[in-house]
Amino acid sequence: MLAIRLLTMLLGLLAGLGAGRALAAIQPEELGVVNTLSLMLAGVLTALLFAPRAERLGLQYTTRLGRWYAALSPRKVAAATFGMIIALLLSVLLGSLLQALPFYNWIWSVAVTALLCVFFVTYATGHADAFGLLAFPQVRRKPGSTLLDSSVIIDGRILDLTRAGLLDGELVVPTFILRELQALSDSADPQKRTRGKRGLGILEDLRELRHLHIEDWDDPALPGADDKLIRLARETGARIFTNDSNLGKIARLHDVQTINIHAIAVALRAQVQAGDPLTITITKSGQQAGQGVGYLDDGTMVVVEDGLKHRGKAVRVQVVNNVQTSVGRMIFAKLDREEAVV
Repeated sequence: MLAIRLLTMLLGLLAGLGAGRALAAIQPEELGVVNTLSLMLAGVLTALLFAPRAERLGLQYTTRLGRWYAALSPRKVAAATFGMIIALLLSVLLGSLLQALPFYNWIWSVAVTALLCVFFVTYATGHADAFGLLAFPQVRRKPGSTLLDSSVIIDGRILDLTRAGLLDGELVVPTFILRELQALSDSADPQKRTRGKRGLGILEDLRELRHLHIEDWDDPALPGADDKLIRLARETGARIFTNDSNLGKIARLHDVQTINIHAIAVALRAQVQAGDPLTITITKSGQQAGQGVGYLDDGTMVVVEDGLKHRGKAVRVQVVNNVQTSVGRMIFAKLDREEAVV
């Protein structure tokens, strides 16, 4: 970063100037000028030598500061400002009252001001929802409002959930999510363009089924749509409807309720137990010799012992075990009969 490098060189220049002036006081004037210039040049070169390290440290701290700033709630900032104002006003009042004391001086004034600031800022930020309303009167939506993420819009299954009446409360689409879908639909990448157009089409179909509120809100200081979505959910008390598991994890760290449509789909899958009969089509071989692999209608993998010889055919199998893995459910089965089912 050029600014950090220039600042480092300026500090080196000032350090050399200070050292030169200190030497000039005990040396002849002509020699003092030469030494001051030499020390200033040495300071600049030393700073230039350490500038790369200063840039790395500066970049680390500015990145951390940016993340901290992005995570700040506007209501907390407003509450802290309100607490600081009250503390400063009280410090002036107490300073005027305590001025008559013989031992009172400016040190006591600074100490009283610091204590009042710590107390009132801490108390106000701890009750940010109440004090923050002074600056942000109401952005809060109706109870049960749901913010839609771009991933869940593009997914499309939200239409089926809406038709089934499983989504209650108000559905809200922020303007920055609309801009993200528009950017995808205008992308030069064919896949992104298809996803963007699909998302916009889903929103049109969704609006025909029920009312869809477009929230005209944005925060240019936040870098990405996920950060903005979490901030808006925190400020409005809404929940987030998404298909992005990472967004869900970050949102829960911020005490924001999330609904993951993939988790809903997994929960709604029919559960099979050991001994249940199934009919599946063997489509490929498994990892072990002779194993065949088929899939249920919901995409669940079924591994059939000695099933590879019936590849391409529908066979009756009996469930042996049902295992939940990190990538989904997996069923192990054995052949129920040797003959294939036509």
